[in-house]
Amino acid sequence: MRVLVVEDDRVLGRQLSGSLRDAGYSVDLADNGETGEFLGITETYDAAVLDLGLPKLNGIDVLKRWRSAHCYMPVLILTARGTWSEKVAGFDAGADDYVTKPFHIEEILARIRALIRRAAGHAEAILECGTIELDPRSGKVTLGGTPVTLTSQEYRVLSYMMHHAGNIVSRSELIDHIYAQYDDPDSNTIEVFISRLRRKLGPQQIETLKGQGYRLAENQWQ
Repeated sequence: MRVLVVEDDRVLGRQLSGSLRDAGYSVDLADNGETGEFLGITETYDAAVLDLGLPKLNGIDVLKRWRSAHCYMPVLILTARGTWSEKVAGFDAGADDYVTKPFHIEEILARIRALIRRAAGHAEAILECGTIELDPRSGKVTLGGTPVTLTSQEYRVLSYMMHHAGNIVSRSELIDHIYAQYDDPDSNTIEVFISRLRRKLGPQQIETLKGQGYRLAENQWQ
């Protein structure tokens, strides 16, 4: 899963980005509103953390431009401003959630998990597909109750597919959602990760639909 952080405080931006990466997300960081607007429109994200007090273009205007450009990723507003009128302005501009500084990183992570989960149509905190369970809170994966050790990229592929269980997920879609802006994936990298996941979870767990992509096996999500 991929998250955009738009925060002009460099220390806080690095802290947020690092914590999100440690939690298993790919992260892009923008330190001003213009760059944040551009990335939100031209790249693909599962969620965004957006400060309101940004240089070059304020957060409310960034959010309005994203929504006008049909960018529908969930957005968590993050700001030092705390008046009710500013909160209302954020929600009216298209925000999905709101946190006022100072905050605990754990709260941001929990809210991001909830936003992504709800956007994908899931109510439960733990994702289940047949005998596979994935807990976004801990980053742990089990198969029939037995822990499965995954690399960070294998985890991101599986997490995205489990959030979208029942859907066909194309190779290009996976690339868009598991790599950050300046990552340079090899041409066959997705096939490699899918192959590794099949070895660890069982070859029957992931279907290949020729010319379309991949899907968790039907008996895993019905």
